[in-house]
Amino acid sequence: MYTSNWAKKEFEDIDLCDKRLNGRLVKIAGQLISSTESPINKACGNWGETKAAYRFFQNDNIDYKEIIRHHSKNTKNRAEEENIILAIQDTTYYNYTSHPKTEGLGLLSRFTGKHKKDILTRGLSMHTTLAVNTDGLPLGLLDQKITARQVLPKEKVAIKKRTHNIALPIQEKESIRWLDSMRASVSVFNGQNKKVVTVADREADIYDLFLLAEELKTYYLIRASHDRKINKSAIHSDISGERLWDYMDRQKIEGKILIDVPSKENQPKRVAECNVKVGKISVLPPRSFKGDKSKHEALTIFTIQVIEEKPPKGASKLEWMLHTNIPVMNYDDAIEKIKWYCLRWRIEVYFKVIKSGFNVERCRLETADRLIRYLAVISIVAWRVFWLTLVSRTSPSMPMSEFLSEEEWKILFVKFNPSSRIPKRPPPLKTAIIWVAQLGGFLARKGDGLPGITYIWRGLEKLFDMLTGARLYGDICG
Repeated sequence: MYTSNWAKKEFEDIDLCDKRLNGRLVKIAGQLISSTESPINKACGNWGETKAAYRFFQNDNIDYKEIIRHHSKNTKNRAEEENIILAIQDTTYYNYTSHPKTEGLGLLSRFTGKHKKDILTRGLSMHTTLAVNTDGLPLGLLDQKITARQVLPKEKVAIKKRTHNIALPIQEKESIRWLDSMRASVSVFNGQNKKVVTVADREADIYDLFLLAEELKTYYLIRASHDRKINKSAIHSDISGERLWDYMDRQKIEGKILIDVPSKENQPKRVAECNVKVGKISVLPPRSFKGDKSKHEALTIFTIQVIEEKPPKGASKLEWMLHTNIPVMNYDDAIEKIKWYCLRWRIEVYFKVIKSGFNVERCRLETADRLIRYLAVISIVAWRVFWLTLVSRTSPSMPMSEFLSEEEWKILFVKFNPSSRIPKRPPPLKTAIIWVAQLGGFLARKGDGLPGITYIWRGLEKLFDMLTGARLYGDICG
């Protein structure tokens, strides 16, 4: 099946120090993409294949980082024709509290129950950097760290509470992950003339990250969280400078922009009309900065404020304050950066594919290390499903061979055109993707637009079943 061909291409040069492991990885990836919502045993098809998959995930000689590292090289190749790469960072968590026998899980949260007993949720955290081009097509992963968060010693917990977490150096904080991933993203494209822009939400509003970008000569687009003192004449001056939000409130409105806001919780998707403001600020090291403050001059940061003037009744107002070190001199520059930031939602959809499309929180592999290897493989397979969903929108001229084999598109053609003769040339890529989505329940009515990712992953599983049935029929009936 084509899915296996894709896996061969993706992992053809990987070196897990054993050819059998290399081959097993290819097979597992092909099986998982063909049966997205199924557990490992159903995806593998029989006990022999299932046992081989379990042995793969149990193998302590397999480093999940090598799997991600190899994939990131392919991401680099897919980005060959791109001048600008959006390196979108975010963290998600997988809750395995309902699997009490799983060993090595980390702490996700702690809260006090009705009887004043600590209730702990346990699982794994995944910090991912997804490479996306400026058209919104996900090109693959640049970096990924999957960890079991350890419980901090009591003395460090006390320090964090007493000092609001500013007493610890950045290297001892969980927020170091944002800096590590920026370094990793830049290193993937080392020596290439590309603009790599780290895009992240408010958690990444860290002075150390801005400083690192200057050292690495790379770029960022970060949503602001801190109403920090800006435009100060000296680090310890309490007289000069002003607060970020006060400064931006004084700036003139450059124009407006319409932003598609996806549905969230009980709020339906909508279009928000927002005002756009632009500012240029200077930021000195904060008092909490652990480095030598005297060595660092003020950083110049361009700031864009996006604020919805009249949100619908019951809807949360859309308001973004965006920081970047890419010059923003006018309205057009600001609009470009806002559109880039809107693509940050891509990584949230990607995480949804992993969690909902592959039901990874149901997986029972008994130890955290096994789950980490499993999640690394699923992450790459999930990227491929996500790519399939978006490729026809952003790259409609891409050849059909990148998506379906000849056998697969002919089965689809017969399914949706039972009275027509099979053509010699394959249909357009967009048509084939709609056919796959229809297998997954997409109605393809005039006003339906292009199919979403849920229809794609369900359609791929149905296509695999049809292909298996066709082959069995051919074997039995000749």
